[in-house]
Amino acid sequence: MDPNPQSLTETLASFQSLRRRLENSVVGGATSVDGRTFSYQAPVGSDVVSPGGFVTLVDGDRRALGQVLDQVLAVREGPATGATVDEAGLGGAERLALTTQVRLRVIEGNGRILLGDGRPFVDAAVEESTAAEVEEFFSQANVDATRLPVGQLALVKDPVVATLDASGFDRHTFLCGQSGSGKTYSLGVVLERLLLDTELRIIVLDPNSDFVHLNTPRPGADPALAAQLAALTPRIRVRRPSDEGAEDRLRLRFDELNEAAWGALLRLDPIADGDEYATLREVLDAQQGMAAMAQLEADSADESTGKHARALLRRMRNLGADRWDVWARGQAGSLLEELDEDGWRALIIDTGTLGTPQEKALVAQAVLEHLWVKRNDRRPALVVIDEAHNVCPQLPDSSLQAMATEYAIRIAAEGRKFGLYLLISTQRPQKVHENVVSQCDNLMLMRMNSVADVASLAGLFSFVPQPLLDQATGFRQGQALVAGKVVPIPTFVRFGARVSVEGGSDVATDWATPQAAQ
Repeated sequence: MDPNPQSLTETLASFQSLRRRLENSVVGGATSVDGRTFSYQAPVGSDVVSPGGFVTLVDGDRRALGQVLDQVLAVREGPATGATVDEAGLGGAERLALTTQVRLRVIEGNGRILLGDGRPFVDAAVEESTAAEVEEFFSQANVDATRLPVGQLALVKDPVVATLDASGFDRHTFLCGQSGSGKTYSLGVVLERLLLDTELRIIVLDPNSDFVHLNTPRPGADPALAAQLAALTPRIRVRRPSDEGAEDRLRLRFDELNEAAWGALLRLDPIADGDEYATLREVLDAQQGMAAMAQLEADSADESTGKHARALLRRMRNLGADRWDVWARGQAGSLLEELDEDGWRALIIDTGTLGTPQEKALVAQAVLEHLWVKRNDRRPALVVIDEAHNVCPQLPDSSLQAMATEYAIRIAAEGRKFGLYLLISTQRPQKVHENVVSQCDNLMLMRMNSVADVASLAGLFSFVPQPLLDQATGFRQGQALVAGKVVPIPTFVRFGARVSVEGGSDVATDWATPQAAQ
């Protein structure tokens, strides 16, 4: 029996001290059995690289660059140890013999080898990679690519420029992030670089007026980039609701809508509303543009034959569709005609100030249908749908929205072979139609608080390791996980500064300031 028994508190402290010494003595190192992947362990108190970060594996004079994909705190069985306790309250007459199995904590992880000689190794030292080593990998991976600098790599201790492969945008792209994640600002950075460094045409459905200043250099921006953007300004067109005679007015003509679109707009069923639907068809077949409206009004004045025309006109007026700001009302030109023109690089369609959700749905439907109908022209364009849950939702809430969703699905499924590439942006990935999201090969994931949303993305973007996706709940503003053809490997990025003025604005929060401080 131990001649010097301890108190219970002293014994627990002794056990904890022993465990710390044993954990600190764990030998760290990495092993690769195939030269392509590796596993490693490290003492629990050591500096470690987070999943997505870069490590250098050193085996003698051999060095390999790797990326950590997963990391866990594992528990292993350690040695058994014992002690004799003289517990207060027993009067020292009795002693307790305690024995416990020490459970040791250790960091375990795995990853992929990015640069190396392809040979296996055992017990290689694990070091955090330098900026030069990481830059060498990305330079080799993008040797023939047009590189779009968008910020800096995250999880690298020294600055490394983050670039996207411009050719990767010939795949559909899904960008998501909750409010406040920096999603809109970062999307602006990507669009600017595509404008400055490529010839790809860009069409933006802009429901919040966030990109209406994409043609205006920001004060304080890099002078060379600002000059480049200024040179492009005449080719970056913004179309918005405005005064009737304004050159940049967003407008559609009556005759540009087909029968199905008019039926959806007026909520007509070909069977249940057969007479009104037939009258609509007759008017559209006989007239064009505003003449169709004039013909309808003329027909409605005939007491003997104008019953259905009057009903159709009344329906239009009751829905308020005849007063929509989007109608051209005799003004020459239209948005759909402009889509077919040459001479522009970006067409920003500002639906943010349209008066009703129905008008916004009509514009989205008309643009997507027109692009699909004209697909055989094979004119490459990036179609940006911001707040896509309002354009192509999983559950459309109107006939117009259902039509827009259907054309978005068609473009997602088959548009690439005609040069139509989507960039879908949203705060709520589960609310965007799955048949659109599932066709996206590029992912730009920003901060997401919803674990359910991240889990849904894991199923759709299974080529991205789950532990990397899980990091999204802890992202800072402007940080993103980028994966797909636009990068050689899933990469954490901090987006940089804009060249153009950021559109839109947040609601002022001075209401949160105490009155005494105002």
